[in-house]
Amino acid sequence: MRIACLQTRCGSTDVARTLDRLRGAAEKAAGEGAELLLAPEMTLGGYPLQVPALAQAAGTADGPWCAAVSRIARETGIAMAHGWPERDGRHLYNSVRLVDRDGRQLAVYRKAHLYGRAEHALFTPGGTGVVQAPLGGLTVGLMICYDVEFPETVRAHALAGTDLLLVPTGLMTPWDFVARTLVPTRAFESQLYVAYANWTGDHGGLRFCGRTTIAAPDGTAESLGGAAPDDGGDELLFGDVDPAALASARRTTTYLADRRPELYGG
Repeated sequence: MRIACLQTRCGSTDVARTLDRLRGAAEKAAGEGAELLLAPEMTLGGYPLQVPALAQAAGTADGPWCAAVSRIARETGIAMAHGWPERDGRHLYNSVRLVDRDGRQLAVYRKAHLYGRAEHALFTPGGTGVVQAPLGGLTVGLMICYDVEFPETVRAHALAGTDLLLVPTGLMTPWDFVARTLVPTRAFESQLYVAYANWTGDHGGLRFCGRTTIAAPDGTAESLGGAAPDDGGDELLFGDVDPAALASARRTTTYLADRRPELYGG
């Protein structure tokens, strides 16, 4: 499966404008043969997090904003994973939603590990660790940003059979090393693909570091630079998820088979 990760400039929180940018990215990705597009964390609502923007973008998985993304997927013929502030009664979740090329919802994941005071003040942590869905002959898993920094979460996906782990993120400077070093390590130690899509640019005193990455199960990785394009445009990183490479990595690096959970499972 050919996948594309969207790296886009932070700052714009208008949902209609974001949907236009998402449509453009979907059209370009599909035109270059991608079957799946991954957008950054909180795609609708934007970064930095702002209460009015979150209120505008908030809704349920069957609400109008998510329906608009499903329509983009259906009209461009590409599966999509996007973030948004999910409203469920009194609770607001930092969520990611996966839809297929027909716009049908496959899975929703709520961020389990919230980062910093701002996220804890705004969101309720999700209560489900492993969320997966079948897509294109693969088992696709979902998590968000800070979640991937906990090795237990990725290992749980590996043990549950995840082949491709989608991680929309909002990684800021000076934590660039997470994208450079930690994400490829997670892919290697659990023998799966990790796609990590980030924002870039500066806004409100915060700098998002870019470095969108697709890491393979042998630890190799392709990534984008940290700087936003001079024209302020969006960038796409393409990669291929190869079942043969997955099988080879799992034969060669036998961490999963060699585990001794009786020694450290508690």
